[in-house]
Amino acid sequence: MAKVESFTLDHTKVKAPYVCLITVETGAQGDKIANYDLRLVQPNENAIPTAGLHTIEHLLAGLLRDRLTGVIDCSPFGCRTGFHLITWGEHSTTEVAQALKDALIEIRDNIQWSDVQGTTIESCGNYRDHSLFSAKEWCRKILSEGISDQPFERHLV
Repeated sequence: MAKVESFTLDHTKVKAPYVCLITVETGAQGDKIANYDLRLVQPNENAIPTAGLHTIEHLLAGLLRDRLTGVIDCSPFGCRTGFHLITWGEHSTTEVAQALKDALIEIRDNIQWSDVQGTTIESCGNYRDHSLFSAKEWCRKILSEGISDQPFERHLV
């Protein structure tokens, strides 16, 4: 079985919240795709409940596209500790961490239920499993800890 880069990161040594560049892959035509670890809570110590994580996911899908060029996808980890961010081209971890921080501030301070995309039966595969209240509370907690652009050291943006 192929090795998956994100599973080679020692989850006992990281210091969340952080942004980490997992890998940059180059396609046959020279196109580059970058995969980032947006770790919001400390692995094996905490996990964001699914309803809050689901709402954060739907919001980050738009908010990160507003702040970074080339966003392809932002998908939650099954362990519920953060997200993969996939982009065309490579951004510095500082740039991604700042975009993430700004998006979480927007969720915490300004987002209303009417701003959350994809919350109907037609637009979401599990539309009943959302919580803006939980999303805001988790954003508040994450922001209070600060977001680092390094996984093993606290270098806050």
